[in-house]
Amino acid sequence: MDINILRSLYTVLALLAFVVIAGWAWSGRNRQSFEEAAHLPLGDDQAHAGQARALGEHGA
Repeated sequence: MDINILRSLYTVLALLAFVVIAGWAWSGRNRQSFEEAAHLPLGDDQAHAGQARALGEHGA
């Protein structure tokens, strides 16, 4: 087997992996879980803000 055949095979496999992962990410079945994951950082900030207010009121 020539090195160029191996390089070509690797390129095709990498492209195939990319297409599969992109298709999985864009599929409608995952929309709900991705929406929940997108809101996680915002929910975490709100929780910390509430804790900071509670600690500030109690003089910690």
